[in-house]
Amino acid sequence: MTAIVDDNDGGNKEMPLTAHIGELRYVLIRCGCVVIACSIPCGIYWKDIFDVIVFHSLKLCGPAVHIIYTAPAETVMLSVKIALICGFILASPIVFQQMWSFVSPALYKKEKFWTLLTALASTVCFLLGIAFSCYLLPLALKFLTEFAAGTLEPFFKVDEYLSFLLKLSLAFGFAFQLPVIAFVLSKIGLINHKFLLRNFRYAIVLIFIVAAILTPPDVLSQIMLAAPLLVLYALSILISFLARKKE
Repeated sequence: MTAIVDDNDGGNKEMPLTAHIGELRYVLIRCGCVVIACSIPCGIYWKDIFDVIVFHSLKLCGPAVHIIYTAPAETVMLSVKIALICGFILASPIVFQQMWSFVSPALYKKEKFWTLLTALASTVCFLLGIAFSCYLLPLALKFLTEFAAGTLEPFFKVDEYLSFLLKLSLAFGFAFQLPVIAFVLSKIGLINHKFLLRNFRYAIVLIFIVAAILTPPDVLSQIMLAAPLLVLYALSILISFLARKKE
């Protein structure tokens, strides 16, 4: 089996699938090195980052919420998790550029402009998704902590608390890639706006299934992710129409 890649002269040539997989390995290594490099300063200042996370996410909950840990090494793993996730967010422009540069020869051939545009759009959508989750998280935690107010006291185990925040934030970040994916698939002619409109009912079911998988196991989080995904799907229909291949 062969795959199409760009040669040094700007044209296209075929290379064995094993070599293509080898190139993917080097892309992943480069991305990993960038993420680790960005994680180092985040690890140094992990306490300050955690304080900001707690202050922002619990700013609507009042002083009744307590963050605790129950294992001696839990805070060490907490610092590593914060460093890696924040490092990935900082490195996301380079990560998306590397990934799209890897797949773009098979998609766009010589259209380098679309490769750069797609990488930029992926980065912007990813960061917008995380920013949107940061707006919703205080509201969600306020609702969840007040649901049993007066009956139970909220003591959050730090690992589970941070996992809840990070899982929801990253879910929003990757979910916001939907318009970019629709653009790419429409640009290469695999889908069009008519296909997206025709399968809208199935998309609704799939969106709620994906939201249930990506979010923590509570209905509120699932609805919080599914609702913007429906809006993004509608936006993807418009983007697919604009990016459709001309006959």
